[in-house]
Amino acid sequence: MMRVVENDMAPSKRQLILRGIKIAESAIYRQDKIWSQYSNDKVDIGEHLALILRILGKALPLNKKIRALSVGSSNEPQFRILQTGCQGGLYLLDIDKSSLEIIKERLRRQNTRNVMTILQNFNNIFNNPAKTIRFRHKFLQDKKVDLVALHHSLYYCPQESWIELFRNLYKNILAPVGVMHAVLMTNKSDNHSSTTWLYNHFAGKFCRHENNQSLEKLKRALKKERLFAGSRILFKTRSIQFFVDDFERMMAVVWMILLHPFVHEYNFGQKEEITELIYNQFYKKKKPILQIQDHLAVYRGLHFTPIVTD
Repeated sequence: MMRVVENDMAPSKRQLILRGIKIAESAIYRQDKIWSQYSNDKVDIGEHLALILRILGKALPLNKKIRALSVGSSNEPQFRILQTGCQGGLYLLDIDKSSLEIIKERLRRQNTRNVMTILQNFNNIFNNPAKTIRFRHKFLQDKKVDLVALHHSLYYCPQESWIELFRNLYKNILAPVGVMHAVLMTNKSDNHSSTTWLYNHFAGKFCRHENNQSLEKLKRALKKERLFAGSRILFKTRSIQFFVDDFERMMAVVWMILLHPFVHEYNFGQKEEITELIYNQFYKKKKPILQIQDHLAVYRGLHFTPIVTD
C-alpha cells in the first residue's frame, strides 16, 4: 500500500522571514485592522472616548447633538462609539482612499446617515488658518464640532507643526464647548519590548531619525499659549499589549509602527534585519510587543473640572 506523504509542513524560519518582508507592502488599513484585533489599544482609546462623551454630555444642553471630526481616521475602529455618540455628525478625514472606502461601504450597508468621509491630507489643511476655515465651510457645513479626535495621526505630522495645527483646530474647528483628544505612543523608552524602543532603534539606525514627538511636551507648550489659557489640559499614560501567533500578521503591524513606507522607507537588507529581530525577540518566544501610549485632552468651555480616571 502506497504511503501518502503530507506536504503541509510548517514553514522554515527563512520562509517566515521572507513573508514578513513581503507583508511590508500591505495596505495600512489591513495593518491597522490586525493591530485593532490583537491589541487592547482600541479598548484603551474607547474607554477614554466614552469618558469624553460623558463629560461633553454634562457640559452641553440635553437637546444638543454632538458633532465630531476624526483626523487621520483610517477605517475608524472606534466607529461604533463615535457614530452612536455623535448624532449631530461624524466627519472622518483621511488621506488613504482604501480606508475610507471600507467605511463608505459600511455606511451604505447599514444605512448610516450621520457619518461623512473626507479624502484629504490634514497636513495641507490645518497648518494654515484660511485653509482651515475653507475646510469648515466646505466639509463641515460651516459649523464647528464638539470633539476633534487625533488618534495616532500625529505620527504623520512633524512636531514643529503641532502648535500651529492645534491653534487652527482650536480657533476655527472646535466649538466654544468642546474637547480635542490626541493619542500617541510615548517618544522615549528603555524597554526593548516596546514599540517606542523598536521605532527609535530602527528609525535612528537606518534613517538617522530622532523621535521628538511628545504629547507631554505639547501639553507644556500649550499651557504657555494665551489662546489655551481658559482651557483644561489633561495628560495621562497607559500601557497596552499586542501579540498574534501569526508571523505575517505580526510583521504587518511592525511595519505600521515603523511608519513604512509613508514616513520612512527601508531597503531589503534593513527589512531583513528588522524582521529577524522581531522573529527572535517576539514571535519565537511568544512574547507580546508593548506600547506605552500618551493621551492628551484639551477641554474648552467647561464650567466644572473633568475627572481623569486611572
